[in-house]
Amino acid sequence: MTPKPSSPHFSSGPTKKRPGYSLGNIPINTLGRSHRSPECLARIRLALDLTRDILGIPVDYRLALLPGGGDTGAYEASLWSLVGAEGVPVEALVWDAFSSGWHDDLVNQLRIKKVRENSAPYGELPDLSRVNAKDHDVCFVWNGTTSGVCLPDDGAPWIPSPGPGRGRGLTVCDATSACFCMRLPWDKLDVTTFSWQKALGGEGAHGMMVLSPRALARLEDNAQSGLLSSRQIPKLLRLAGDVKTGLVPDGLWEGSTINTPSMLCLEDYLDALSWVQREGGLDGMIARSRANLAAVEEFVEGRPWLSFLAKDKRTRSSTSICLEVGGWGGHVVGEGGREGGNGYSKKKVAEQLKTMVRLLEEEDLAYDIASYRDAPSGLRVWGGPTVEREDVERLMPWIAWAYEHVKATTT
Repeated sequence: MTPKPSSPHFSSGPTKKRPGYSLGNIPINTLGRSHRSPECLARIRLALDLTRDILGIPVDYRLALLPGGGDTGAYEASLWSLVGAEGVPVEALVWDAFSSGWHDDLVNQLRIKKVRENSAPYGELPDLSRVNAKDHDVCFVWNGTTSGVCLPDDGAPWIPSPGPGRGRGLTVCDATSACFCMRLPWDKLDVTTFSWQKALGGEGAHGMMVLSPRALARLEDNAQSGLLSSRQIPKLLRLAGDVKTGLVPDGLWEGSTINTPSMLCLEDYLDALSWVQREGGLDGMIARSRANLAAVEEFVEGRPWLSFLAKDKRTRSSTSICLEVGGWGGHVVGEGGREGGNGYSKKKVAEQLKTMVRLLEEEDLAYDIASYRDAPSGLRVWGGPTVEREDVERLMPWIAWAYEHVKATTT
């Protein structure tokens, strides 16, 4: 039988630590110090500078650390402070659970009047030709962490290029499972958020936000129009130090934070960034992640019972790799409907998959690879750059073993 993976960590967040990681290598001299001390501020600034350099973020874009809510908190902060300006309708691109959640926030929490939903079922992308990123604020995820569908690597032609014809609309991108794994067209992104706990195996509760000059100008406009004051934004989500001017304290871009960060988590992130530099920077990370996807694709080919939720290879995620498992021996019908074939309903298929996942965990082969709770039943294998291709190659035959075992013992 195929050897077991050297690490069973294939969770889609928090994700596997980098190869060779040891907690004993993490500096602890900043622990117990004020995050406002010169020593701690210098470490936070270093993390911001390395992030900018590795990702190629433009020099006139601002980058901040927002502790307390991870990517979710950072994206929420952007919605509350930047989206919904007078005369600028909003579009929400929806194709997974998180993008659906952002749409819900726009409509039911912020109660923005003009929100257009452009959606697609799991496994597909919305029709991007319908998007008006010139005149509308467009809210979207770059990679659907729960669907395994990402935007294609084509430079986002549906977003106008920078220049006088760009219009008033902002692009607001949740890139948490894309940063460090996929190339982002920064000149077309006005607001970008991500967290440490996805691509680089960092710890949770720390969000990162990148703002373009256009986004900063919008913040001031929203203050002058009274939008910021009217929303009564909670402190944890409040970007502007003064809601009447919309000006952000310079310290936010220089390491000061709205809420207290964990310096242990920060040192852990710096350790990951150093590893990225040693492994070839962004290009190296993209190559490692794509190699993991290729390993899964090679195994899936020729196995009719196993398929990708994302059918189009151009939009298939190399990080959150979502798989459908079929061929259980019966016709699948909708939950609550009459059974057909050998009596397999969607509910029964979900139970079979849970048994598969439990078996893989009990054998220390793969942890936490069940599909997201709101996604179609299946498997979700993390293929980010901290995962070794050899471990992916070792895992796939064991998935087949678990499938055959469950199929033989429960039919």
